[in-house]
Parts: sequence; structure tokens; C-alpha cells
Amino acid sequence: MDATPDMATPPRAIRSFVRREGRITPAQTRAFVRHWQRYGIDYAGAPRDLDAMFGRHAPRVLEIGFGNGEALAASAAGDPARDYLGIEVHRPGVGRLLNALDLAQVGNVRVWAHDAVEVLRTELPTASLDEVRIWFPDPWHKKRHHKRRLIQPDFVALLASRMRPGGLLHLATDWADYAGHMRAVMETAAGWSNCVGPGRAAPRPAWRTVTRFELRGLGLGHGVWDFLYRYRAD
Repeated sequence: MDATPDMATPPRAIRSFVRREGRITPAQTRAFVRHWQRYGIDYAGAPRDLDAMFGRHAPRVLEIGFGNGEALAASAAGDPARDYLGIEVHRPGVGRLLNALDLAQVGNVRVWAHDAVEVLRTELPTASLDEVRIWFPDPWHKKRHHKRRLIQPDFVALLASRMRPGGLLHLATDWADYAGHMRAVMETAAGWSNCVGPGRAAPRPAWRTVTRFELRGLGLGHGVWDFLYRYRAD
């Protein structure tokens, strides 16, 4: 299994996140002790055999930056025919998800507490994903920080190398400026086709639950934009 995209990928010097850990609760700390062995993936920088990891061959969905994991846990619980992967750098959110998965006895989820770019580049095999969800990534709203935004041409090309033909990329943001940035990047990205027509945002799909984070943004008067793109290998 090849975990290296066809294009050259120099080391990523600019990260799309900072570790604002906040306070991790005792319950979240215990979650790592009790549940990490079942649900967690220790980053090793080598390709993963996902069939062996889950004990089956199934369609796979990756959520990047799952926050406190409420959407990921709900999606996996309601969709047992597919396997779910999550990546999140903030340990309190990871701990909260681990506890939720154990409480509901959800078995079709595995997570990394690591940088998504490094996981995609070195641990996820080529053409291994059927869907990728990136919901409400950090907008880095100050102009001097726009270079830190996750959705960039090089990142989208890396994602494409990990998608199966026909795979779905679902982006969502509540920042108008970032929505415009996402649209500009994706509409010119090789291999991607807008599901609802060139340049158009999509209505919120039924599978994207409205989270507390989103409700907070709506309460502040933010709009919400969803973008759906299919990967066309040709």
C-alpha cells in the first residue's frame, strides 16, 4: 500500500492549528487510559492496513478536526455499515469522544490525536477513503493568517490521492470569507466536481447534524455554507 502521493510533498512548515488545549478534565484523562487501546491509533508514520484495523472491508469516512466528537459519534452509531476515522489534535475533545464511543458501545470508529496533514501523507493508503468531512475548520480570519487555512491547493491534491473514484468531500464553514476561499480553491482543483453546480454552495445535507458549535455561530449572526465535491479520477 502506497502512502505517498504522486506529487512531491515537501515537509509542511505552516500548520493549520495551534494546540489550545484548555483544561482536560479527569474524565477525559481517564478516557485515554481506559479506551485509547480500543479506539485510538498511535501515529507511527507508516501506512495502515485499514481492513485489519477494523476487521472487515467496508466504505470509510474520515472526519478531520472533529472537535468534541459529537457529530462523529452520532454518524458512526447511525451508520454501522461504514467505518469512521477521525483526526483531532486537541486532547480534551478526543477524550470526550472516547467516552461517548464507549458509553454507546460504538465499534466502527478509530481516531488519531495528531496533525491531519501528516496522517494523510504517511498513514492513510492511496485510494482508501470514500468520504472526507471537514466541518468548521479554524477560519484564521485575520488576513495575515490566511496561509494557515487548511483548505489549500496542496492539501486538496493530497486529499485527492487518498480518495477512491467517486469519493465525496464535504466542507462546511460559518465564515463568509473562508467560504469564498474554499470555493476558489475547490473550483480550480484538478479532479474535483461540484455536486450542485460550479461555484454553488449546497443545502445542508441531512447527515450533517447541527452541533452546538454551529448553533453558537448562528446565534452570532453567522451564515453557514456547505460545499460538496466528488472526486473524478479522470
